[in-house]
Amino acid sequence: MNSGKMSPEQLKRYGRHIILPEVGREGQERLNRSSVLIIGAGGLGSPAALYLAAAGVGTIGLVDFDSVDLTNLQRQILHTTDSVGTSKLSSATQRIQALNPTINVRTHDTHLTFKNAMDIISAYDVIVDGTDNFPTRYLVNDACVFLGKPNIYGSIFRFEGQASVFHASKGPCYRCLYPEPPPPGLVPSCAEGGVFGVLPGIVGTIQATEAIKVLLDLGETLIGRLLLVDALTMEFRTMKLRKDDQCPVCGPKATIKKLIDYEDWCTGIAGSNPNQNVGDVISVQELSGKLREADTFQLVDVREDFEREIATIGGIPIPLRELPGRMRELDVTREVIVYCHTGQRSGRAVAFLRDQGFSKARNLLGGIEAWSQLIDQSIPRY
Repeated sequence: MNSGKMSPEQLKRYGRHIILPEVGREGQERLNRSSVLIIGAGGLGSPAALYLAAAGVGTIGLVDFDSVDLTNLQRQILHTTDSVGTSKLSSATQRIQALNPTINVRTHDTHLTFKNAMDIISAYDVIVDGTDNFPTRYLVNDACVFLGKPNIYGSIFRFEGQASVFHASKGPCYRCLYPEPPPPGLVPSCAEGGVFGVLPGIVGTIQATEAIKVLLDLGETLIGRLLLVDALTMEFRTMKLRKDDQCPVCGPKATIKKLIDYEDWCTGIAGSNPNQNVGDVISVQELSGKLREADTFQLVDVREDFEREIATIGGIPIPLRELPGRMRELDVTREVIVYCHTGQRSGRAVAFLRDQGFSKARNLLGGIEAWSQLIDQSIPRY
């Protein structure tokens, strides 16, 4: 942890902060003594990390376990073309320290789970949630509630984003807004629906702003408010949030007292999982072997046309939204193998087809993304 006392070089570096009466030298030294954990070194974590480092937050922690992929570079500005294939943590550390070598960067090369979250999060003053999945969002929220940490929330999808500050001792938590996750597969991922490349820059910068305000006790934070961003219309709207007296984590009658297995909870909370029945799924390795006997089954691609222009492994093109009206094109007596980008839409398609009597319908686990990674790396990833 930095002592906070600044060298002449730092006084010059942070001069534009120090001359702000609301910050001053005392505030800047407080930032230098502070620590922020950023969960996810991706689209949201990139601008948040860069601006927090530039602002002089003394210790920045990063949680990630992924490597840099070419598809990341459209929005994840911590990384460069030269870092493709390398660890995101390594790439991020080099970029942060190139910007500000006085910053202490701690890396946590792991998947955040209910087993390690408390230990990792407890070491930091403020948590920035840059994740893109529901299990980790609920995990981060609950751990922050139990530890009394402010949770700087952000999320993005296509052209829209959200940001807030969840701090249970001062206002609502994430569960007060969303008590339960949506049914599995109902909300497509950014990999399936896409994301406007500059949007995480907007939302991630807002997260960095809120983190600094929390650290300095400056201005009016987003505690008790949800900021909605529409990049297409460039409109910003704010919704007021209230603490939920029935919240199972931060309410007066809380029923959740410790972290749970969030992967299992988010998968099963809203009913059946399309991938639950082992007989309903097929691995990419198994499909690769079956292609030699392609006349024994039907392969169906439920992605959109523009996705097929990027990458395809063949099959009958029937976008998921068209499936109810076109399922007669499929042979109910044959095995039907369905794929999409990552396996979510195809999982819903298989659940629908089985309800309609296609008892041999199966979902390709991991979709064309897994096929590209494990079977044929010449297939473009997106």
